Amino acid sequence: MFVSNKKDIAKRLKGNPIITPADVCPTRDDFEVIGAFNAAAFRYKGKIGLLMRIAERPIQQADFVSIPIVDRTSGNYKIKRFRKNDPNLDMSDPRVITYKNDLYLTSVSHLRLAWSDDGINFTIDKQPAIWPSGEYEIYGVEDPRVTKIGKRFYITYSAVSDAEVAVAMSYTEDWQRFTRCGLVLHPFNKDVCLFPNKSRGKYYMLHRPSGVLWKRNWIWLSCSDDLMYWGKPVCLAKTRADKFDSARIGAGAPPIVTEDGFLEIYHGADNNHRYCLGAMILDRNNPSKILYRSDKPIMQPIASYERKGFFGNVVFTDGAIVRDEEIWIYYGASDTMTCLATMPISAIKQC
Repeated sequence: MFVSNKKDIAKRLKGNPIITPADVCPTRDDFEVIGAFNAAAFRYKGKIGLLMRIAERPIQQADFVSIPIVDRTSGNYKIKRFRKNDPNLDMSDPRVITYKNDLYLTSVSHLRLAWSDDGINFTIDKQPAIWPSGEYEIYGVEDPRVTKIGKRFYITYSAVSDAEVAVAMSYTEDWQRFTRCGLVLHPFNKDVCLFPNKSRGKYYMLHRPSGVLWKRNWIWLSCSDDLMYWGKPVCLAKTRADKFDSARIGAGAPPIVTEDGFLEIYHGADNNHRYCLGAMILDRNNPSKILYRSDKPIMQPIASYERKGFFGNVVFTDGAIVRDEEIWIYYGASDTMTCLATMPISAIKQC
C-alpha cells in the first residue's frame, strides 16, 4: 500500500493522489477547481478529517484571463477580465497576474472538509466550511492548520487581500458551527501553527513574518495568555546556506508531542523554488530551544505528481497525525492535489 524509495524516508501511498481538483465540486457552475491541497488533518468522532484549501477560478476563455475577487460587503464573487495580449498584463507566474501596478491572484481559495474512516478514502463536503469574509479576505483564505486545545479545534489560516497577507483564526467544537476570531497577526505573516499544550503557563505559536529590508523568511515563536494576543517573539530557526532550506522556511503541520519533545515538520525551499520537508524537535518545557534539526530533507519532490503540476517541485504539509508510531503526513503536491505519505517517528532523527 505504501512505497519506499532511496532518496528520502517517506513511504508514499501507492494510490496517490488521494484527492484531486476533479474530485471537488466548484461553488459555481461557471467555475473550475484547479487546486485541492495543503490540508490540515485532525481526528473527530472516530474519523480522520481534512480541512483543505480549495482554489477555484472562472472557466477561462481563449483570448481572456478571468480572475475572481470576493466582494468585501456581499461575500459574492466579482470577476475581472483582461485581454491576454494586453502589454500591461504580466502572466509569468501561474499563481498571480500583474496589471500595470495592481497584483491579483489567478484563483481564490476557500476551506472545505473531507472525511475518512481509514485515512485514505475520503468523502468531500459539497459546500465550503470557511468562506472568505470581510475586507481582509477578498483574495481568499489559504493553508489552514488545526490544533485541538480542550474541546475546541482552533483553525489558523492565511487571510489574503490587497492589504497583504495576514493570519486569521476561527474555532469549532463540532465542525458545523464556526466562531471567527478575526485577525491575530498583522501582515506580512503566514504559516501559523498552534502548539497543543501549554509550556510554562503560556500558549505558543509558530509563524513566519517576512522581512522587508533583508527579505528574510524564517520561523518565529510567539506566546500568549489567551490565544488572541501574541507577543514576546523569538526567532526560532533560520535558513541554511547550501541546504534544502536555503531560501525560505516555514512551519508545516502543528507540533506533535513525542517522548523527545515537540516534533515540528516544516517546509524549506531553495532558490529554485523547490520545496522539501524537514524536521525539528523542540524542548517541551522551552519551545524556543531546538534539540534537533534534520540536516537532509525527510521528504522531497521526487514522484511525478510532486514534480509537475500547477507549481511544480513542491511537497508542502499543513497536517499530520500519529498512527501506530508512524507519522501520517497529508501533503500538497505541486500546489495541485492532496497526497499521503508515512514515516516512522524513529526514522526522523536519522536525517
